[in-house]
Amino acid sequence: MGFGVDEAGKGPVLGSMFAAAVRADPDSLPDGVGDSKGIAPARRERLDERIREAADAVAVAEIPVERIDAPETDMNTLTVAAHSEALSAVAREGLTGTVDAGDTNAERFGRRVAERVDPTVDIAAEHGADETDPLVGAASIVAKVARDSHVESLAEQYGEVGSGYPSDPTTRQFLADYVEAHGDLPDCARESWSTCADVLAAAQQSTLDGF
Repeated sequence: MGFGVDEAGKGPVLGSMFAAAVRADPDSLPDGVGDSKGIAPARRERLDERIREAADAVAVAEIPVERIDAPETDMNTLTVAAHSEALSAVAREGLTGTVDAGDTNAERFGRRVAERVDPTVDIAAEHGADETDPLVGAASIVAKVARDSHVESLAEQYGEVGSGYPSDPTTRQFLADYVEAHGDLPDCARESWSTCADVLAAAQQSTLDGF
């Protein structure tokens, strides 16, 4: 029995970040668990169901836009918080496992997560652990399914928003159209992201050009 932890939604300009923790016997997990980015959405959902059935415990932590935009924090700290909040919900004294390192310094990331987890667990932190550790791979899938569901709920509220990533033309168009229509960013936007500043600046310039 061990655990794995990973997050999804660290880089998007829209919506929350999610972290998932899976406590399970690795041998009980379904075949095909791995880095969620390489798995089609429909298959991710099926694997999510099977992971939850096989696992001893699963927990998901959400870091909403309000926390992401708070001036006193940063994404490395919030990723530590997400991992530790999810892991605390499944942790048992003396449990061992791996978190996917969300910092360039994997050892530092693992140490920061461990400091926040109660009860005490033995944490290894590795880069790319979602591709090498089945429990982290399982957590990656659960976190990504939670993030996908969140984006779907945003689309139900706002219309087509794309993936939420700054590189997505649909997402950028959604932001530009929303600002043009409402004069401000939607509540789901991470205002501290440079993409949002760019969209607001473009809208302001467009208004000035209109005079």
